This record gives sequence, structure tokens and C-alpha cells, in this order.
Amino acid sequence: MYRGKYRLIIPFLLPALLLYGLFVVYPYLRAMYVSLTNWSGISPTLRFIGLRNFQRLFQDQYFWNALRHNATYLVTLPFIIIALALFFAFVITQGVRLSSFYRIAFFFPQVMSVVAVGVLWNFVYHPTIGVLNAALRLVGVSNPPSWLGHPGTALAAVGAVVVWQAIGFYMVFFIAGMEGIPVAFYEVARIEGASGWQTFWRVTFPLLWENTRVALVYLAIGVLDMFGITQTMTEGGPSRATDVLATYLYQNAFTHSQFGYATAIAVTLFVIVFLLSILVMRITTRETVEY
Repeated sequence: MYRGKYRLIIPFLLPALLLYGLFVVYPYLRAMYVSLTNWSGISPTLRFIGLRNFQRLFQDQYFWNALRHNATYLVTLPFIIIALALFFAFVITQGVRLSSFYRIAFFFPQVMSVVAVGVLWNFVYHPTIGVLNAALRLVGVSNPPSWLGHPGTALAAVGAVVVWQAIGFYMVFFIAGMEGIPVAFYEVARIEGASGWQTFWRVTFPLLWENTRVALVYLAIGVLDMFGITQTMTEGGPSRATDVLATYLYQNAFTHSQFGYATAIAVTLFVIVFLLSILVMRITTRETVEY
């Protein structure tokens, strides 16, 4: 009986496995091999140099600078985004007026391309014609900062744009989870005299824990990339103040024609993302609350 089952299953799985191997597994393996060469991206030959690229990488101050920026995003942005998304989702699900409008307004930045968002905020942050500095001058700030032109503010300015774009998606994500929670739980909380904050903390949040775990993993992976928005807004500047691993990889590959070294950075980034995803899932594992 089991032989007949596998004869039926394997022909259906084989095309998918072949496509997966061709377009996913093979490129990964090829990238790992390229990271062990000094390929320029142009030469038809790849000279094997072993782990020399990785030795250079761990001695590269620009690599550590970019990794530090990714780490800064990692310990700040996911928690800010999740906290704000949960807050707005909870408020909207409490029956406020114009809730449908708020959902659309908050979600709208998510449907915009990253390039469009970057260009838009470049104008917002512009030191002379930008809306932000114009508003600051109206309230009495005579010399507002050059947000993207100063190393002290550029990283935070780019991070703020990511928060602005991502909140809407995760707000809708949490709203979907909240609307699935039985109303009886909230009625019991009201009867017991629980405040809005106590209701959220003791009822809503525990029942949304699995949603929060998923959001945390997705955001952690996203902030370890940050290529699109950073490349569009600052290209890693000024003075590498916003450089992240993805932009540094891009510079080595397409500006300096060091594809072997750039691929070593990409492999390192892949390992970091993979291990971080496993770590987050293990740390956040808890008993599922069923309802």
C-alpha cells in the first residue's frame, strides 16, 4: 500500500523539488563557492583562495561599522514598530469613529514602493525646502538640522521612515488577530472591573503572542537587510553613517568589482539571519493559549 502511495506522490513532488533545487539550493551553494574565490564579476575564471575573504572581512572596519548599524536597527526598530502597531490596533478595535479610514490611512504607506518612500522622505528631510524643517522653523527652531546630511541624525532619520512605513502593515496584522478573540473574554474583564490597559495586558496580548512572534521574526529579518530604503535615501552616507551590510555588499560588488568579497559578506549575512531567526523562535516559545 505504501509503495503505491509513494509512486503517486513522487511524480507530483519531483517538478517542485527540481525547481527548488535549481533556483534556490544551487544559487546558495554557488554563492558559497564564489565567496571562496577572488572573482571580479567580469573574469570568466574564478581563482580559489580559501577563507581569505572571510579573514579580510573580520579585519574590515567598514564591515563592523555596517554590522553595528544593522545591530542598532535590530534592537530598536522591531520593538518600536510592534509596540506602536499593537497600540493603534487595540485603539481601532475599540470602536472609535472613522476606524475604517484609519486602517486605510495607516496601511497606505505599505503599498508604496520602497524607492517611492525613499524619494518622498528625501524631500521631507530636505534642509531648505523640506516640510519637516519648515515646520520646525514655524515653531521657533531657527537652525534645524540637516537630517540626512549629518552623521549624528542620518541613521535615526532612516529608521524613522522604516517605522512610518511598517506600522500600518503590522497594525492590520494585529487587528486581524484581535478580531478573532471571543468577545466573551472582554465582557468577563469588564465585569471584573479591569481597566483598558489591564484588559490589553492580561487578555489581548497573551492571545496575540503567536502573531507577535511572527512579526518579530519578519522584522528582525527586514532590519538586517535595509538595502532599498538606505540606498535610495543616503547610499550609506554621510561618511558611512548609515551603511548597512547590504549596502556595503553592493558597493564592493558593483563599485569595486570585488564579487568574491561581496559574496563572502552575503554568506555571512545569511548565516546571521538564519541563526537569529532560530534564536528568536526559541527565546519566544511559550505555551500556546487556545480559545
